[in-house]
Amino acid sequence: MIYKKLILSAALTGAATNRTHCPDIPYTPKELGLEAKRAVDAGAAIVHIHAREDNGMPSWRTEVFQEISEEVRKHSKDVIINYSTGAIGLSIEDRLKHLPATKPDMAAFNMGSMNYAIFSKRAKQFIWNGVFENSFDDMIKVVETMNENNICPEMECFDTGHIRNAEPLREMGLLPDNASYSLVMGVLGGIDATAENLIHQIKQVPEGAFWQSIVISRKQWQLSAIAAAMGGNFRVGLEDNFYLPNGDMAKSNGELVDAGMTLAKSVGREVATIEEARAMLNIPLKQ
Repeated sequence: MIYKKLILSAALTGAATNRTHCPDIPYTPKELGLEAKRAVDAGAAIVHIHAREDNGMPSWRTEVFQEISEEVRKHSKDVIINYSTGAIGLSIEDRLKHLPATKPDMAAFNMGSMNYAIFSKRAKQFIWNGVFENSFDDMIKVVETMNENNICPEMECFDTGHIRNAEPLREMGLLPDNASYSLVMGVLGGIDATAENLIHQIKQVPEGAFWQSIVISRKQWQLSAIAAAMGGNFRVGLEDNFYLPNGDMAKSNGELVDAGMTLAKSVGREVATIEEARAMLNIPLKQ
């Protein structure tokens, strides 16, 4: 089988980690703009971004997202910008208010509720835990907001049931044809990051739909190879995994994207340019 070109995404910063975990995590809009450039220069077509305050705390202020958009576009005029809408303890209205103001190309769309936690086996205690609430009512509001603003939904599926949650939304005519599936693995509360689980998840995705793997932890490299070999796409970046395949901590998102490019080519996949990715996902460049 001849596969389409692989679309490589980079998740630049996340929300749960900080510089005590990895000193090169970007916080400010300027830092995110430069990290987006490093990722694009290395071969990424999509940059997934969470906003932060200058001290590293998660931010949902619209003006911060607007500054991020300006900084990213300053360095990378055509990269596909994908903003987060996921948060714990925040109303759905607050999680969405930046979308109409910034109109990104894509936005993450969380496909179900779950426990979401980080557990230390060494300390035998939770470092952090909460309940990630995403009811069907909230999901409908999210996708309607995206449709109103011409934003492609990136459906983040943390477990098998989350993939199925797309079915009623599709029956209601709410999901556009280019809505994509992200198979998120390795979050405590969601599906474990194993080869068997990834293959199972891939089989649940509707035939012909775009999908990518998102693997949290160093298992990312092995499972990304499986995703690439099975005709899919994958995401790298400091949100998901700090470490290069050789075990060294990455100093930038660009280093992680570069490693992803090498991995994709090693299993015979060509990586799409930004222009090609926009055509594949039917996401025209906004003027």
